Formats: sequence, C-alpha cells, structure tokens
Amino acid sequence: MSVAEEIVASDAAPAGSYARKALAASAVGYAMDGFDFLILGFMMSAIARDLGLGATAGASLATFTLIGAVIGGFVFGMLADAYGRVRVLSLTILIFAAFTGLSAFAQGYWDLVAYRAIAGLGLGGEFGIGMALVAEAWPASQRARASSYVGLGWQAGVLAAALITPLLLPLIGWRGMFLVGLVPAFASFFIRRSVGEPELFQRKKAGGFPVRLLVKDAATTKVSLGMFILCSVQNFGYYGLMIWMPNYLAKQFGFSLTQSALWTSVTILGMGFGIWLFGELADRIGRRPVFIAYQAGAFVMVLVYSQLTNPTALLIGGAIMGLFVNGMLGGYGALMSELYPTNARATAQNVLFNLGRGVGGFGPVVIASLAGAYSFSAAIALLALIYLIDIAATYFLIPERKGMALE
Repeated sequence: MSVAEEIVASDAAPAGSYARKALAASAVGYAMDGFDFLILGFMMSAIARDLGLGATAGASLATFTLIGAVIGGFVFGMLADAYGRVRVLSLTILIFAAFTGLSAFAQGYWDLVAYRAIAGLGLGGEFGIGMALVAEAWPASQRARASSYVGLGWQAGVLAAALITPLLLPLIGWRGMFLVGLVPAFASFFIRRSVGEPELFQRKKAGGFPVRLLVKDAATTKVSLGMFILCSVQNFGYYGLMIWMPNYLAKQFGFSLTQSALWTSVTILGMGFGIWLFGELADRIGRRPVFIAYQAGAFVMVLVYSQLTNPTALLIGGAIMGLFVNGMLGGYGALMSELYPTNARATAQNVLFNLGRGVGGFGPVVIASLAGAYSFSAAIALLALIYLIDIAATYFLIPERKGMALE
C-alpha cells in the first residue's frame, strides 16, 4: 500500500487512543490560555487602580499579550513544522506559564507589559500547534468536530475564569490570580510524557522555509489572504466583546462583579455550544456554508445585543450572540489543516491565526475609544459591520476541502 493509500485508509478508520490523547493534550493547553486571558478582563479595574493606569493603558495589557502571540505564532509554528508538534507545544506552555506567574510580581506598567508580551509568545504557539496535532491524528470524517473540541478547551478555561475570579479575586487579589497561571507547567509535563508525534508528521519530507509555502503561488496566496481576514475578524470581534463585557454590564446596567460574571458565563456557554455545533455541522455539510451561516448570525446578533436593556434579554441575547461570534472557532483548525501541507501546517495555523490575533488585539482599544467618544452600545453596534467583510472573504477566497486526505 502506498503512503497516500495508507493516509486515506487511516482517514476512514475510527479515532484511536493516540488521537484521543492528542486531543486531550491540545485542549488542556488551550484551556489554560483561555483561563488566563479572561481573568485579565475581570482584573483590569483592580490592576489599573493599584498601578495608576487609565482605561486605554489597562486595555493595552491585552493588546501587548496578543502582539506577543503574533511573534510566538511565527516562531513556534515554524519550529513545530521542523522539530515536532509535541516537543514545541510543551515549550510554549512552559513559557506561557512562567511569565504569567511573573506578572504577579510586576511593580509598574512597563514590567507588567513585558511579562504579558512574553507570556503571549507562548500563547501564540499553542493554538496552531495543537490544531495541527489533532488534525493529523484524527480521521477526515471527524476532523472538524475534533478541532472544535480543542476550541472548547478555550471555552472551558474562560468559563472557569468567569466562575472562579469573583470568588478568588477578593481573597488573593490580582497578583494571586496571576500565580494560578503556573498550573500549565503541570499540563506541559503530562503532554510531553504521554503523547508522541503523529505518524503523518513523521512521514513528511524535509521542506524549505515553511512561511513561503503560504504564498507559493497565486491560488495559495488568495487562500492565505482569505484566512487572514477570517482570523482577524474572529479575534477582533471576540476580544473586543469579551474583554469589555464585564465592564459594559457593570457601567451600563449597574451589575455587580458577581452578576457580570454570571451573565458573561452564559455568553461563554453559548459560545461553547456554538463551537461544538460548528464541528458537527462542518463534518456533515461542509466548512464554507457553516462559516457563512455563522458570520451572518454574528452580524445580526451583535446588532441586536447592542440594543438590549432588559437583564433577562441580555442573558438570552448574550448566549445566542456568543453561539455565532465565537462558534466559528470550531472550524479554523480543520479548515487550515486541509488547506496547507504537513511541511507548513503548524506554521499556517500559527501565522495566520496569530496575525488575526494581532489585529484582534486592537479590539479592546477600539471599543474603549468608541465607547469614550459615543457609548458602549454604539461601539458594540459598529462592531457588527466586520462580519459583512467576513462573509465576502469566505465566499470569494476560501475553497471547500471537506473530507480530503491531508497532504
């Protein structure tokens, strides 16, 4: 049997023990990232008060974390394509954990910015490497749902942050909350010992500079442009909403920290359901139609949410908005894995998604600026327009690759 025939046969086989371990390893690492990033939203007021920061400076902590993620995405994506998914994934988690812990000892704005940016290097590596690992381990018929489960890891982390932060923050303060970020070091140890490299990666032929493969010809460049737009909109919308949602609910409607956390948690649950549903639908009917449906839903629901004033309506509307706005995360791993070869798969995932994160990092700052000039409601309503760009990019630039064997 040829290598191509073996790959097709493995795509038809059910997922085995290795595939499940690879999924667990990727999802756990991504959960720790999600936990750390959302606690920043809840802690922003406390950090700003202690360090004497304004609203824009406080929001920039998230921006610098995401700028670090862009750099980490480039570096660690290429390293993963050269030296292995599991080895480099472990390194990214250790970097992320160590500098999240060091953030607890910051004495001012600039050293905290430095710690957050270096922690971002590790954060930037995890998503793409984990997605490549899972895509290469799971059969084609279940690739989208397996990738969506990695995305659910992030949601589990942010949900834990929304539930735990109101309980712990008054007791241990923002410095103590950052120390909780040391937990990923233990996850890294588990990952390195229990999961080997996927067979598809071990079979790969040596390649050149992998970033070049993202623009190797006109057709690939067109696809890469489309994915960059999709990833930018995804991250801009997500971070623009989630970093400011607790603050929006508190200032606009007088919610307490606990009530803001509860309403945010329901939105996160909606996101989790949307990610799971995306994976199920994408494996059945294809990637493109599900992306376009979710993008249209995000456009409508962000507009609707900006006009809500009743607490019950905000609760329900937040869950439905979350389903569409972040449910698309369930499709990126499978889609990008199918669009690029093994020699550049982790690089493509990390470079494109983290370039999108870099654009998305300006979401909290843009929302803060628009809210200052107009209102939070107006800022959120304007955010809806980016999903129209998303629909056009998907329709004109992204091909369908459902069920295809990985190259």
